[in-house]
Amino acid sequence: LSLNPHAGDGGLLGMEEQEVIIPAMKEMEEKGILCYGPYAADGFMGSGNYTHFDGILAMYHDQGLAPFKALAMEDGVNYTAGLPVVRTSPAHGTAYDIAGKGLACEDSFRQAIYVAIDVFRNRQREKVARANPLRKQYYEKRDDSDKLKLDTVDED
Repeated sequence: LSLNPHAGDGGLLGMEEQEVIIPAMKEMEEKGILCYGPYAADGFMGSGNYTHFDGILAMYHDQGLAPFKALAMEDGVNYTAGLPVVRTSPAHGTAYDIAGKGLACEDSFRQAIYVAIDVFRNRQREKVARANPLRKQYYEKRDDSDKLKLDTVDED
């Protein structure tokens, strides 16, 4: 999502999109990471555009979390990336106001646990893959004389 209203409106409402966000996105694309945007945050979630993506990066906490909670309060999961430990939480937070009253729905909590397990397992697989990567093998190009000839018969 963009930082400024209307994605900066071509610099009229701020230059962060042109000076920071778009160059960062280009750098990620050069590293093979697909990323699109920046999109104007005010209509992105309400228009349903979020359904076309696997993940959404918001520029600040409330920009992403407020619409996310409005859309997925019952089963949404908040995941904090970039930490040395796995950190997930239900979209509704701790919900102390309804604790012990028989009102809480456990779906979001259950999903948070499942996401934490998935993230942990993915990190373990990544460690294993990086610990013993396949070596690149290069073969010298040879001429055509070593090709198998199937159109001739040996005279034995």
